[in-house]
Amino acid sequence: MKLYVGNLSYDTNDDSLRNAFAAIGPVATADVITDRDTGRSRGFGFVQMANDADAQTAIEQLNDKSIDGRNVTVAEARPRRDSNDRGSRGQSSNRW
Repeated sequence: MKLYVGNLSYDTNDDSLRNAFAAIGPVATADVITDRDTGRSRGFGFVQMANDADAQTAIEQLNDKSIDGRNVTVAEARPRRDSNDRGSRGQSSNRW
């Protein structure tokens, strides 16, 4: 199960995010999302736990808890939207 982790400190990196979740169980991946221009953290990331039970435990134990001095939001990640869905603002996708 992939988890969304929000409200991360700008000091949090992939390793510190992995370490916070490794206390719960095996972590498959831990990625802090960075700005492509500056390389600075965008304040959120994604963690994939090795199994769904550990992911659920991580949500219960780490949501609204401090990682690197910030109380983080931990929830199941939603599927990524198709790029065609961005910016339509209710307009028809048919172009004349």
